[in-house]
Amino acid sequence: MANIQSAKKRSRQAVTKNSLKSSQRATMRTLIKSVEDAVDQNDPAKAKSLFLSTQKTLDKLANKKVISKNKVARQKSRLIKSIKNLG
Repeated sequence: MANIQSAKKRSRQAVTKNSLKSSQRATMRTLIKSVEDAVDQNDPAKAKSLFLSTQKTLDKLANKKVISKNKVARQKSRLIKSIKNLG
């Protein structure tokens, strides 16, 4: 346990930020899975529309530093590649 006041505060902040970020990461995973499900169902129109909203959310999370920009770029690249392979 932390003995210094600033270390105690930093510990409290870490708990708060982790709970917020974990819910945001869960939302991100859900959106990605919805795009992947649309790709699995061979529905390019639905996949593209879901990808646009997913892309916007991913970019917001990268700007907030919830996830790294490289991870966002990788996720978007994989999703758009799978959508383009539908035809």
